[in-house]
Amino acid sequence: MTTQDERITAALDHDDHAFLASLDTDRGMFKQIGDSWKGPLGGWAKFSFAIAIVIGLGLAYCFFRAVTADTTDAMVGWGLTTIGLLIMQGFLKEWMFARMNMLTVLSEVKRLQVQVAMLSEDRG
Repeated sequence: MTTQDERITAALDHDDHAFLASLDTDRGMFKQIGDSWKGPLGGWAKFSFAIAIVIGLGLAYCFFRAVTADTTDAMVGWGLTTIGLLIMQGFLKEWMFARMNMLTVLSEVKRLQVQVAMLSEDRG
């Protein structure tokens, strides 16, 4: 067994096995969103999800007001507000999906750690 394998085996503990057991191999989008609400940034993920809902409601309201505006100035104002909220929503969703992707990559790294540890146990 190489020193690299020994270091990985030593670093792998029961929490890593429990983490892998909690993740299914075929997780849908809603399961991944729920998984992103756990862990050290779980509070921020929940907060950003709530803000995304608020921004979405504001976006729908501003779009309605822009479409039903009587004057050109009101239409431009509500339209620019709609575009601003749409950009904010896009950045927020990008952060949320980046977090979900990070958790997916982390689960694959943990899976590889377990496989390396099992291979090293079989050799030794």
